[in-house]
Amino acid sequence: MPGLKGVRKFWWITFFLAPSLLGLALFTLLPIVASAGLTVFEWDLLTPPRFVGLENFVNLASDQNFRQAFWHTLQYIIGYIPTVMVLALAVALMLKQTSRWSVLLRIGFFMPVVSAWVAVALIWKWLLNPRFGLFNYLLSLLGIVGPNWLFDPKWAMPAIIMTSVWKDIGFVMVMFLAGLQSIPHEYYEAADLDGASSWQRLRYITLPLLSPTTFFVIIMLLINSFQVFDQVWIMTEGGPAGATMVLVEQIVKNTFSYSRMGYASAMSWVLFAMVFVVTVIQNRFQQNWVTYD
Repeated sequence: MPGLKGVRKFWWITFFLAPSLLGLALFTLLPIVASAGLTVFEWDLLTPPRFVGLENFVNLASDQNFRQAFWHTLQYIIGYIPTVMVLALAVALMLKQTSRWSVLLRIGFFMPVVSAWVAVALIWKWLLNPRFGLFNYLLSLLGIVGPNWLFDPKWAMPAIIMTSVWKDIGFVMVMFLAGLQSIPHEYYEAADLDGASSWQRLRYITLPLLSPTTFFVIIMLLINSFQVFDQVWIMTEGGPAGATMVLVEQIVKNTFSYSRMGYASAMSWVLFAMVFVVTVIQNRFQQNWVTYD
């Protein structure tokens, strides 16, 4: 559209953007607005919506299942994020040098990332089977009686965390590899001249200059962790005895199992508020530990 100006240019831009904007409006913006409106209604899909004001949010405050789901989500976050970050950083440090073997290993670590959660969860559900699973078989070779994993309330959440770490370590590794490759090599050469040890190079050069990448990774992992659902739903459906109930799982159950559309919408917006507040706090305090070179 060279040479077009004013209203004519605006209409041509609108014409080409219209398909994408229409899809965004119908499948993203409209559901968001509708869910916000449903928070003040009670609706079971069979009868007309009934206005209840803030009753849905009041009920959430006394909902024992919601509190348990929130606590289990925090348990997942506390166990998952540090583990996947430490392991991914260790792998990235080992594979940062480009070679034929390092490239093959990078591909191997990244393959689970592009695998569907359904397939991954079903495979791990078999691996963690207390009677026929590979994990307990290997433990039996060492004379250890393996736990019941997904059937034991004490081990179900650690099993979910272990599965999530295995799947996501490749994604976090790629992020850290990109950050490591952006660090100028001159810093390491100067450190070598000064006789710095490997630990000192890691502590005083790598980690500070990798902090922008670390900050980005934490933000992404936190947002995804608050929305953990696929692996929980396929592997345990929130059990056993509610040991793996998480927030999104409760939203899905209230929506599709209990037909409590307004209540589920209120729960969704509370989840959004949690993610928003945590993200704002992180952005507010990033200047205290993030180093931009």
